Amino acid sequence: MLRFIHSSDLHLGKRFGNFSGDLPGRLREARHTVLARLAQHAREQGASTILLAGDTFDTETPAPDIRRQALAEMAHHAPIRWVILPGNHDSLQASQLWTTLKAEAPENVVLALEPRPLELARDAVLLPAPCTTRRPGRDLTEWMDSAASPEGAIRVGLAHGAIQSFSEDAAASEVIAPDRARRAGLDYLALGDWHGAIGIDARTRYSGTPEPDRFKHDRPGEALLVQIAGPSALPEVTSLPTASFAWRTLELHMLDGDDAASALEALLPETRQRRQSLVRVAASGRCRLSGRAALAEATKSLAPDFAFMELDDSGLETECEIGDLDQIDRAGALREAANALLAEATDESRPAAERDIAQAALGRLYSLARAVTP
Repeated sequence: MLRFIHSSDLHLGKRFGNFSGDLPGRLREARHTVLARLAQHAREQGASTILLAGDTFDTETPAPDIRRQALAEMAHHAPIRWVILPGNHDSLQASQLWTTLKAEAPENVVLALEPRPLELARDAVLLPAPCTTRRPGRDLTEWMDSAASPEGAIRVGLAHGAIQSFSEDAAASEVIAPDRARRAGLDYLALGDWHGAIGIDARTRYSGTPEPDRFKHDRPGEALLVQIAGPSALPEVTSLPTASFAWRTLELHMLDGDDAASALEALLPETRQRRQSLVRVAASGRCRLSGRAALAEATKSLAPDFAFMELDDSGLETECEIGDLDQIDRAGALREAANALLAEATDESRPAAERDIAQAALGRLYSLARAVTP
């Protein structure tokens, strides 16, 4: 029985510059501590090897502390073996990085820097396809088809890149053959690049990132325990939880008359979980100006409970009557502005994007006016 952990896309050292305060630091630290969680799973599951299928580092020039602290953590968990494959973010083009890693790597860290068979275990070989550059422009797994291995050995491929439409880089070529496992006689093909775990076929899988870094995939971070009974046997794959932060997009459909605060609260995780949650509320449906303002206020009030919380109300249509405008002002410049925005928001001859902007601006004006009303 061959048993190993498949992970990828740790992106150690990622800066998270789109966030403020102490959150970027917390998110960077979470990416480092996931190494310990991967090792714990390996010990608990009886796996002696952890395969990292590319993008272990976020850039080709990670800071010395990022690099050395990661290696120190891996060394701490010996005899568990770590196999690190260059990905598109930390490709072989970063020659200084890999030269330094070769000099610093502890004995239980294997750098898969060449497309040649490596012994994974007795009667099991690893066929790595390291990324030569950020965009190799060719299928780096093609060599696996003709790669020799001992008779009766389990064959495991390790690669990083796109299959079909799966890519984390919109400009990346879609290069890996979706049937590479069949062509190369692989018992399992461990892939990295796509940040959400997904199976291509029974023998080919993306592990996803163990610590999510965006709302795109909207699923918890995980790694995969892979067990292969022998040559040609189908792999048994088990998802293992690894994330300390949850990134969630919550769909909130509003109807006129709904209590915005209650509807929002019903979607949210329990209070204690919120500190480790990044939440994007995607509002849709229809409501009055007062309902839109109440939703914005409820979001603002709850935001300090979370690591991050934002409201996307671009899909929420606002119904407005004269009485609503009276709540802004009955006359003067504010009322004229409100009338103009309402006219733009309801003018079907205007592009939808312009109407949406006017509608959002009207909602903002309403909220500001109500905030200063004694």
